[in-house]
Amino acid sequence: MKKLLLSCILLMLLAGAGLLFWATQPIQSGAQSVPYQGVPFTIKPGSHLRSTADQIVAAGIPVNAELLTLLARITGQAGKIKAGSYELKSGATPKTLLRQMVLGQFAQESLIIIEGWTFKQMRVAMAAHPGLKHDTIDLTDAQLLAKISIKEKYPEGLFFPDTYLFAKGASDLQIYRQANTTLMAHLNEAWSKRDASLPYKTPYEALIMASIVEKETGKKADRNTIASVFINRLKAGMMLQTDPTVIYGMGAQYNGNISKRDLQTDTAYNTYTRIGLPPTPIALPGAESLRAALAPANTDSLYFVARGDGSSQFSSNLDDHNRAVNKYIRGGN
Repeated sequence: MKKLLLSCILLMLLAGAGLLFWATQPIQSGAQSVPYQGVPFTIKPGSHLRSTADQIVAAGIPVNAELLTLLARITGQAGKIKAGSYELKSGATPKTLLRQMVLGQFAQESLIIIEGWTFKQMRVAMAAHPGLKHDTIDLTDAQLLAKISIKEKYPEGLFFPDTYLFAKGASDLQIYRQANTTLMAHLNEAWSKRDASLPYKTPYEALIMASIVEKETGKKADRNTIASVFINRLKAGMMLQTDPTVIYGMGAQYNGNISKRDLQTDTAYNTYTRIGLPPTPIALPGAESLRAALAPANTDSLYFVARGDGSSQFSSNLDDHNRAVNKYIRGGN
């Protein structure tokens, strides 16, 4: 009897050692001995332990479902696995695979929102992303803002352009909320450090300016000087006379070209016919444009013209500006 008991104990120890050895070996194809990685798999909500293991195998991951189930029970992780979409990590073992599911380390999706996009372009990109749950696709802009508790009536400029990472199947509301929170953090930080002489009454006015700077900047080195031009014009009571605001006000009527007639046609956004800032931002400004709007270069420039290489020529008076226009636009000397 004693020998039988010892034999049973020995067998159990050997089995345990074998399971632990198996649990620490990279998951790989037996034929090629090549570690598996990057294989996507999904654990459905409400799945019991064996069903979870079967779903992993069904996804094409060569792991023994029975041993994985046993490992989860022995290590006390059976009831801790989180449902969701995953991707097998490089060099994964059965042990690390279980750990990944217990921690809920879901597969990461990404979405890039480009600086200078309009909110309309952002919505199109969000709606087209296959990794998102599209909870806002049928909402109006106003309804979307209300869903994430934004008090502003107009969405333009209220969302920060950046690369956003999220778990597959995340709600698009999560991204909108995160983008707005990030934008406000950048805006509030820049506002808190602003020069008291700036002609803004509210952070929202600074946001409007930042969106104009974003659209007007060709080369990064010019950004703060471009901001200074528009701020100097505001202080002097001059019209901003910036084409991107006119284009924004034209909406769907803009065909890629802007004419003299367009510049003379009054809209709420036409800064050739109206003094001051437009009523809202015209794009999604990035962090550098926000900082430029609130910490511009110290210049006396009132004009600038594109040189044709992305940079700008700045002038402090109309005569110099006209000469620059003749040189860079009309091809004169």
